[in-house]
Amino acid sequence: MDTPGPLGQEQAAHGLGTSLPQAEARAKTEGTFPYASDLWAEGLLWAAILRSPHPHARIVSVDTAAATAMPGVRAVVTAADMPGASTYGRRVADRPVFAADLVRHHGEAIAAVAADHPDTARLAAAAISVEYELLDPVTDPEKAFAAEALHPDGNLIRHIPLRFGDPDATGEIVVEGLYRIGRQDPAPIGAEAGLAVPRPDGGVELYTASTDPHTDRDLAAACFGLPPEQVKLVVTGVPGATGDREDPGFQIPLGLLALRTGCPVKLTATREESFLGHAHRHPTLLRYRHHADAEGRLVKVEAQILLDAGAYADSSSESLAAAVAFACGPYVVPHAFVEGWAVRTNNPPSGHVRGEGAMQVCAAYEAQMDKIAAKLGVEPAELRMRNVMATGDILPTGQTVTCPAPVGELLAAVRDFPLPPLPKDTPEGEWLLPGGPEGAGEPGAVRRGVGYALGMVHMLGAEGADEVSTATVRVQDGVATVICSAVDTGSGFSTLARQIVQDTLGIDEVHVAPVDTDQPPAGPAAHGRHTWVSGGAVERAAKMVRTQLLQPLAHQFGMSTELLQITDGKITSYDGVLSTTVTEAMDGKELWATAQCRPHPTEPLDEDGQGDAFVGLAFCAIRAVVDVDIELGAVRVVEMAVAQDVGRVLNPAQLATRIEAGVTQGVGAALTENLRTARGLVRHPDFTGYALPTSLDAPDIRIVKLVEERDVVAPFGAKAASAIPVVTSPAAVASAVRAATGRPVNRLPIRPQAAVAVPNS
Repeated sequence: MDTPGPLGQEQAAHGLGTSLPQAEARAKTEGTFPYASDLWAEGLLWAAILRSPHPHARIVSVDTAAATAMPGVRAVVTAADMPGASTYGRRVADRPVFAADLVRHHGEAIAAVAADHPDTARLAAAAISVEYELLDPVTDPEKAFAAEALHPDGNLIRHIPLRFGDPDATGEIVVEGLYRIGRQDPAPIGAEAGLAVPRPDGGVELYTASTDPHTDRDLAAACFGLPPEQVKLVVTGVPGATGDREDPGFQIPLGLLALRTGCPVKLTATREESFLGHAHRHPTLLRYRHHADAEGRLVKVEAQILLDAGAYADSSSESLAAAVAFACGPYVVPHAFVEGWAVRTNNPPSGHVRGEGAMQVCAAYEAQMDKIAAKLGVEPAELRMRNVMATGDILPTGQTVTCPAPVGELLAAVRDFPLPPLPKDTPEGEWLLPGGPEGAGEPGAVRRGVGYALGMVHMLGAEGADEVSTATVRVQDGVATVICSAVDTGSGFSTLARQIVQDTLGIDEVHVAPVDTDQPPAGPAAHGRHTWVSGGAVERAAKMVRTQLLQPLAHQFGMSTELLQITDGKITSYDGVLSTTVTEAMDGKELWATAQCRPHPTEPLDEDGQGDAFVGLAFCAIRAVVDVDIELGAVRVVEMAVAQDVGRVLNPAQLATRIEAGVTQGVGAALTENLRTARGLVRHPDFTGYALPTSLDAPDIRIVKLVEERDVVAPFGAKAASAIPVVTSPAAVASAVRAATGRPVNRLPIRPQAAVAVPNS
């Protein structure tokens, strides 16, 4: 299809392919939707966490006497008070709940306090006396290899060497580059918050905006020294998530305080605490050498990729695997040799942020493609078209691309889309200049640039991850209920689940039950998992209910259920003999079924970086148009033309919103978003020092083509939609700035001095 969907046309009231609105949309727009920060309980206490002001130090002593003696303080907990495991981690349990002997990053938790007023809790936390022996921080990831070990597991988290083809292969054209990608923060609009309530059985209930409730529950239970069945995690309203939304480092101290005091305890993080506590995108250093023949066709890619994991491992191993596997991009490369490392430093922690690993390498390999095009005097789009990947090609990991890979079609769509007009010389047109009407530049210094980028991401987990989800569909009195612990982080899963049941059973009223850990696990909300795995489980359960509903009728009329269809709440047979409503067929019965969905298995990358590590892939092409003040280096993104491989459009309005949001997040990574540090200390951890794109910064986003070539192994044939524009758009913006200025632009976000044109450019 050529547009996001028939948004302005008459549509069916429900079902797949329609723009069914979110059930909670009205409550969210009116401000009545309950988020974690809105929760309350009788006898509530308030929590505060003491965090280290140093990036690296030895803890000599912790004195809590002054805090404990303060009126209104009910409990103080430190590392010495841990009843169970003292460390946690979703992938590697290497991160302490509270620092005991060493502080490894700025903002690491030292102690937590519960008091009867939030101000009292904060004052008590500040009253805790900690004696530190300051140590030199290791903040340069290149120096981490030779530095003294920062952790008992060492500084190297993972090394992946990828070897594919002939190491002696060379090309007539050789280009090299060194690239740096900054530390992007997920920057959730709602900071972390939660409520912990003790249970009569000695357990605790946690109410948080978790995106992976069962894993978070199990981590917390281990730290509490409790069996998992004594810890319940209830997912509250999630105010958006582009990474691991609720870090266990906020949840576990909350539960400890509730268990210690026997009272409900609430924590609402400040914006500074949010920046210091949760994980960020990996800052990355990349060195590349591309070989191409005289026609610009790639011969060999050599790369070195170094991820700065910060103090702890978190998801760095998975991020590195994506970076290494996609280091050459969606291009045919006969020979590839890539070395990837993830190392610990004393910088802020890094982890899962939308498009991790793939975004960093996309910026680098697309810069290399621009260099080859310039060296050959070929149009950048044409150079890319000569190298695009297609279904049946082989990744540098040795895995065959079996899913639809319409990369050339996507690139042609954005290349051929009409360019936007130049701004007119009017007072209103001043808003369209870099810097706006108050900018100090001159209109005559503005240059327009056009750039291209192609990106790819994997869907679901990788390297042998067991991807499984369970869902139950129950129907009674004409109302269907979906029970599935898949968290809707803004991806629209709850709406999709309603559409699936409406499509399968012809029932208009469908409710999705709130998520908690009493339900079977559905896994984390990442990599399009819930559209594929949880949506597949909902579909299978709904089809089982459909069979239960239709079997008595089919038996009565002597036909198979396959000869019956449900449309708009009516059941009819192929020959018209049978015609009844779903309500009449139910006859007051309650029907229900539970089903699982588990995609085909993958395998870890071997010692040469080879293996079928990914279930599926998604692709995107973006053309960026920018205006640059070449004297001041101010950049305005005018337009982003997007063509995306989506498999199948399930909800046109939701899909368009996800793509637009992803592009905007990518523009932030390209131009403004960088959590700056100085020797490990986070500078300005707030929204005055960390600049998110505003509505004035957001460009016109034109979704020029959505390719609906269904992936046959995916339920519904749909692909993940939100990560791939985040991956691709920063590289496209950088490419456009290069075109406007003649500068190499080898760092993201782009600094003003990097956008000042070279003389005579």
